[in-house]
Amino acid sequence: MSGIGEFQKLIEDIYLERDAGRGLEGSTLWFIEEVGELVRALRRDERENLEEEFGDVFAWLVSLASISGVDLERVAFEKYGRGCPRCHQTPCSCPVPQARSGG
Repeated sequence: MSGIGEFQKLIEDIYLERDAGRGLEGSTLWFIEEVGELVRALRRDERENLEEEFGDVFAWLVSLASISGVDLERVAFEKYGRGCPRCHQTPCSCPVPQARSGG
């Protein structure tokens, strides 16, 4: 497997019927739950769990794109394939925004 498009097709083959049946709202809730698990692993620095959680979040993101009829590889490269969408530089040379306060 060599790219996002191939991975999206694989996830469609495995889960699209089930995820589409659940609907966009139901699948989005699963995605958000996985994002929460990833955030928890990041905050706790659970190195052994990070790869699994990143994989889960990416798979759910891809599934949501498929349900929505979006070619994730195409849109990602259209937006970021020529560098930063704002300054068009690689690496980005935009001013660094202020950090958000955790509340």
